[in-house]
Amino acid sequence: MPTTLPQSNLPGLELIHRGKVRDVYAVPGDRLLMVATDRLSAFDVVMPNPIPGKGEMLTQISNFWFGKTAHLVPNHLLDVPLAEVLPPGTDLKLYEKRAVVTRRLQPVPVEAIARGYLIGSGWKDYQATGALCGIALPAGLKQAQQLPEPIFTPSTKAAVGDHDQNVSFDTMVDKVGRELAEKVRDATLAIYRWAAAYAAERGIIIADTKFEFGTDASGKLYVMDEMLTPDSSRFWPADQYQVGISPPSYDKQFVRDWLETQHWNKTAPGPVIPDEVIARTAAKYAEALQRLAGIRLD
Repeated sequence: MPTTLPQSNLPGLELIHRGKVRDVYAVPGDRLLMVATDRLSAFDVVMPNPIPGKGEMLTQISNFWFGKTAHLVPNHLLDVPLAEVLPPGTDLKLYEKRAVVTRRLQPVPVEAIARGYLIGSGWKDYQATGALCGIALPAGLKQAQQLPEPIFTPSTKAAVGDHDQNVSFDTMVDKVGRELAEKVRDATLAIYRWAAAYAAERGIIIADTKFEFGTDASGKLYVMDEMLTPDSSRFWPADQYQVGISPPSYDKQFVRDWLETQHWNKTAPGPVIPDEVIARTAAKYAEALQRLAGIRLD
């Protein structure tokens, strides 16, 4: 059965970051231990109750994609047994499918987003300006329509509780320099194009996805954190896709839809999510993992 872990607790290890989903610890050798918990965030607020097994599913699908795309862009994963870095007495079963040992990198301070379809904040920006992150788009596009070519649209990295903001490529250049900005853009689009083609063969459209990158001491670029998960991407079932509407997706849409019916101002604390909504959301994550990676978690 999937384990449930709302928050990790690893005495003796230095906790350096607790994000919306992941807890990150320093381990000897300039490495990190990254733990995907079962916390659920929606509208940038962490909900009070978790989705059992969610962290395991996120880690397994990320590891699958990291392996599949290593020929395109190197990633942060290290081939180190968890037992080597977990504190003595830790329940290995609780962490073995949700934790990884990684390189300790210097994060690039932007979210790297690839968009193949016009949806979400991109659709809103297009409706208002006819452009997206400063990229002019053809007139007359409809919601969820495929773009002529995938585009790179960076955004700011917000703190927990804040919202990311779309920015132009020139703004990213000002922040990180042209050479690094171009490397991140090219890597983002290369991974997206490869993964989108792979997913299409399995009946799934990757509408858009978000990556994070980091550099080592020599300046070498790596993709890190998570990759092509239901938390960082919009996965649509191809057989239910149509232009003009927001298609159903393999993510926490059930949670978002339920929250929209509640008298809640979208600030912390969030309301307790009903068991039925939790179960339906977990089933969507599991279906994406099975269809894309061929992995089934009981």
